[in-house]
Amino acid sequence: MRSISALFYCLSTFWGCFTISAKELFINDDIRAKEVRLLDENGDQLGIKSLDEAKEYAYEKGVDLVCIAPQATPPVCRAMDYGKYRYEQHKREKEQQKKQQTVVIKEVHLSCRIDKHDFDTMANRAIKFLSEGNKVRVTLRFKGREMAHQDLGKEVMMKFAETCSEVSTLDKKPTLEGRQLMMFLMPVKGAAKKPEKAQKAEESAEEAAE
Repeated sequence: MRSISALFYCLSTFWGCFTISAKELFINDDIRAKEVRLLDENGDQLGIKSLDEAKEYAYEKGVDLVCIAPQATPPVCRAMDYGKYRYEQHKREKEQQKKQQTVVIKEVHLSCRIDKHDFDTMANRAIKFLSEGNKVRVTLRFKGREMAHQDLGKEVMMKFAETCSEVSTLDKKPTLEGRQLMMFLMPVKGAAKKPEKAQKAEESAEEAAE
């Protein structure tokens, strides 16, 4: 009894307290129950009514009878503007989709003997990707005898991660795969503006180019 009371308290005080898929809703003549517990447009209880009485009430109000809790005994139906409900639901879904950000993996390439200008250029590129909310895969390929100096490659990678640290976190530490090191940088939320290190790196790259 307590669970039933809690259900109707939730229904009457806060419409939308649970999400119901449109495919689960039975409307008007699709409702097959003999009697239903009827809620008005505001979610207030009107008691248990026969299905015909409930539909008549909804039609008099110029709205639909929608079964919002078909598993209840008896099923719970609400008088509501179903077209308006579907419109608002579709609008909410579109807003949620806009808020969802797809993470794209971008890639930059380094080398053990990368010079300062190229290093700064790659760092600026990675910082730009990260500031746009993208994940960055950083790879460093060993050539020839460079495989014997993997520690130098790891130093370059960690220096790169430090340079990008204002807009990223180290998602995966440098790991050796074949003849290349690979690490992943994850963007930091709210780091859309160009950080101080990125500005300095860019200025250094411009000076080197001149």
